Amino acid sequence: MNALNNCVAPKAALRRATRKGSYGRKNGVAARRPFEGANHGGIAIPRALGATRGEQGMSQTEVGDEMKDGRAPTRRALAKQQTRNRVLAAARRLFGEHGYEGATIRDIAAAADMSTGAVFANFADKSDLFREILATDEANLSVAMQAAALEGEGIEDVLFRMYRAGYDYYESQLPLARAAFSFAFSYAWSPVGSVREDVEGNRFDALFRRQLEAAIQRGELRDDTKTVLRSEMLYEGYLANFRRIIRQGATIEATLVRSRLQIQLLLAEVRAY
Repeated sequence: MNALNNCVAPKAALRRATRKGSYGRKNGVAARRPFEGANHGGIAIPRALGATRGEQGMSQTEVGDEMKDGRAPTRRALAKQQTRNRVLAAARRLFGEHGYEGATIRDIAAAADMSTGAVFANFADKSDLFREILATDEANLSVAMQAAALEGEGIEDVLFRMYRAGYDYYESQLPLARAAFSFAFSYAWSPVGSVREDVEGNRFDALFRRQLEAAIQRGELRDDTKTVLRSEMLYEGYLANFRRIIRQGATIEATLVRSRLQIQLLLAEVRAY
């Protein structure tokens, strides 16, 4: 009998673990671990199921790490990344259509044609999913702003092109930007362009500061002790204009006129000529 119990008990535990812990959640609450196992995204995965991190889902960083090490990504790694990308694409669309609060994990999973468990295998929760979308946008936005700066002639034109690059980037996806501001208000998260960290770890206001410092070296601006403060004010002005677009319905054209005036005012005190 003891031998029979020893055989049945693990199987019963496995069934309970699969029933309770597969998706890791019940009524929005993380399920209790049936026994010690790997923890991914708030989901307890029993080691008896052989659920390793690679089986649960690899991030884009992990796929990239394989390539950096000279190893071609495995089929499983590529399949997991494709799943992740499908979730992100569906989430981006639904967040844009329904806002952060209006889009649910169930809706996102359905739009991606997969189970909620597949979503939770790649993202801890809805906020984790939304943060990744914002982080991707901000990395792209940082690149766009720096590219725009290279086309400018003179510091005023450089800063104006950086502002315009930001507004152009989100002009076709303002509902998503609106969702970002809603998320920021409700969850103490900085809105579009304000996580302040791009892919290289640079603060967004540092993008403006570097342009001011370059203009000082060229002799366009006088050097003073307010360069850091001025770069922060340039950044805050950029964000404030976004709020006007999203909350007050300001047009991009009107916003660009306002942007140029803001830049001129902030530069007036330190122009060398």
